[in-house]
Amino acid sequence: MIGVNRLSSASGLQNLDLIDLLSERHTLVRRISEKAWNDQSDIYISNSEWYIMARIYKKRPTIAYVTKNVDISRQAIHKFMKNLAAKGLVEISNAENNRKEKCIQLTALGEECYEKNAALKEQFENKIAEKIGAEQLKILKALLKLDWGIE
Repeated sequence: MIGVNRLSSASGLQNLDLIDLLSERHTLVRRISEKAWNDQSDIYISNSEWYIMARIYKKRPTIAYVTKNVDISRQAIHKFMKNLAAKGLVEISNAENNRKEKCIQLTALGEECYEKNAALKEQFENKIAEKIGAEQLKILKALLKLDWGIE
């Protein structure tokens, strides 16, 4: 049976359409990436938290900006921000020109975790390149970066 966690082999992918193929691969690589991090770290970071951290890495955006630019509900964003702050990964402060607005940035620990995770993802990407070929991976990434004109 084909399912998010039940895909036993590449042969199970043969009859899927593009949307389901993307979904299956996305779920698989996210699960592997999350496991790689959690196997080597005492700090559990969910995929949604990584998604937010990627949006604020080396920046100091407002929480409102992050909320507008990620596909997560406003309420969930605030929950994730609190969780990240409790783990010591982000700090939240008042915006310089508007006391109502809050800014968020990664702490030194947050940046260290983000960079270590980036290295783990690079290793994973290299494994994919070994399996499908470096040129095929380059083409795949280029295709995914194209404007598909579907929004």
